[in-house]
Amino acid sequence: MSAAADDADEDEPNIARPKSGAGLAEAAVPHFVGHRERLRERFRQAGGEALPDYELLELVLFRAVPRADVKPLAKQLIQYFGSFAEVVSAPPKRLREVKGVGEAIVTELKLIGASVERVTRGKVRARAVLSSWSAVIEHCRASMAFADHEQFRILFLDKRNQLIADEVQQRGTVDHTPVYPREVVKRALELAASAVILVHNHPSGDPTPSNADIQMTKTIIDVAKPLGIEVHDHIIVGKDGHASLKGLRLI
Repeated sequence: MSAAADDADEDEPNIARPKSGAGLAEAAVPHFVGHRERLRERFRQAGGEALPDYELLELVLFRAVPRADVKPLAKQLIQYFGSFAEVVSAPPKRLREVKGVGEAIVTELKLIGASVERVTRGKVRARAVLSSWSAVIEHCRASMAFADHEQFRILFLDKRNQLIADEVQQRGTVDHTPVYPREVVKRALELAASAVILVHNHPSGDPTPSNADIQMTKTIIDVAKPLGIEVHDHIIVGKDGHASLKGLRLI
């Protein structure tokens, strides 16, 4: 049996099987087949905005689980993680905690998450960063808002405020990421960046800046300014929204 078949079987705990005997013709078409086509048609006609999170997730799961009813699993995943965005952003280890989730499903969900991040990053690259602020926020939230550990990301910009690089510099614990201001500035010099935007996430969901966030940002500004590198902002993202230190007049 192929690896693909192994994955499918692993992710199909409740596959409907045809019954033998007189009822074979009726049982050969499981009830979920019609449901799948109706759901696909609703998506084609009305788009994703017309579907609740669990139905949009069903459409994703159809590819990973071709021979079973995935509605119960979709609802279970939404209940466990909270939303479609949180499901596709969840770490593989946590996804596997949900009964019925195997490698085929994990792969499909992470593919969607990676695709969203790639699309939002493309929107940021397409225009000067400071003139497409909503795209910057969208990208930061897609990349980090639902992560279960803190990450510290830097957007490096050139003189025209075009994106040179988007890099995760540090990964930390559930409530702390070590940040080294001189390393931030060193990397900016290596990339010949004229400015940076600092970004990190709060896994708690609340994006309110802490005193440590504010002081760390000011330290980076103090180190970067004499070298001609401007810190445009420090954005904090979480499930409950985002906060801009510049917008809050904290820097």
